[in-house]
Amino acid sequence: MKKQLSRRKFVAAAGLGALASGSLDALGQAPQILTPSAVKPLVISAANGNRSKDADGITCVARAYKMITEGADVLDALIAGVNIVELDPEDTSVGYGGLPNADGVVQLDASLMHGPLKRAGAVACIEGVRTPSLVAKKVMQETDNHLLVGKGAQVFARNMGFKIEANLITEKARNIWLEWKRRTDPEHYLDPKARSEAGIRARTQMAMEGLLDREHVFGTINCNGINAKGEICGVTTTSGLAFKIPGRVGDSPILGAGLYVDNEVGAAGSTGRGEANLFSLASFLIVESMRQGMKPKDAGMLALKRIAANTIEKRLRNSRGQPNFNVTFYILNAKSEYAGVALYGTRFALCNADGPQTLPIEALFSGKPLE
Repeated sequence: MKKQLSRRKFVAAAGLGALASGSLDALGQAPQILTPSAVKPLVISAANGNRSKDADGITCVARAYKMITEGADVLDALIAGVNIVELDPEDTSVGYGGLPNADGVVQLDASLMHGPLKRAGAVACIEGVRTPSLVAKKVMQETDNHLLVGKGAQVFARNMGFKIEANLITEKARNIWLEWKRRTDPEHYLDPKARSEAGIRARTQMAMEGLLDREHVFGTINCNGINAKGEICGVTTTSGLAFKIPGRVGDSPILGAGLYVDNEVGAAGSTGRGEANLFSLASFLIVESMRQGMKPKDAGMLALKRIAANTIEKRLRNSRGQPNFNVTFYILNAKSEYAGVALYGTRFALCNADGPQTLPIEALFSGKPLE
């Protein structure tokens, strides 16, 4: 008959066995239990991220989310997503279909940040390349720089093997530009101030008449994502302000304005009036506020209040004394918490385990900018 071990002797024997085997788990440490990651994969973007579709009928946020959950690098997934919008001739705010500058030339901007690698790349005022986000990626990978602009950016793209086209303007964009030119009068060049005012009036009137997409007069898609490992990246790409002064650069390609990513904290990017965002470096402000413990929504609202407080010129305020333009932020933190916030109500796109969605934004002000 075998002798029964007492509980005390059994524990002692187990301890000796642990010492003999070198195992620490048996010496008082609780057994390791594998649990699902607390970080849930997520992609957030401007509303057009759930509008344009590729040949398979997949939208930007859906494509990016699918690639992320299949193990792709987060930045590669986001770029593949925004490429769908960049190549869509019907989207007049980004890439190939983007509206031109005042001279009828399409000039594109893009920036991206890779959280884990702590690297970034951007291009501004690049002409002839349909996917500026891919050129920005090459800037990040192949150079020691963060930003290339204008002719230099185009030469770099050509050297990297990108096809350079004479002018990206589509017939749809050309017809809208010609209508804008007709309304502003070709003789206005004699008075620069009158020229600017005429251009703004025509652009605003065309938006109110539905000839321009009111949500994308300023252009742009920002798209940010996080995977189950907590790796965060972001990308912003745009054709910029419709009928802008040639050479004008807004916030989109500027780190800290149109996009900012910190892998330990989160990401924020924007669409809307770039000059207002540039003045506040609001994407950087949002990420830094989250670093101090703020939730995405609260950090975004803080940035919007800063923009509103900095808008003191009469020409930039409506009859209620509020900004007569919109700025929208798309925000996520390292816990996969997210928010879409704006000066005025609009929408944003999201994709998570529930699939691609277009959701209402959290607005600082009620009504519309021009009221």
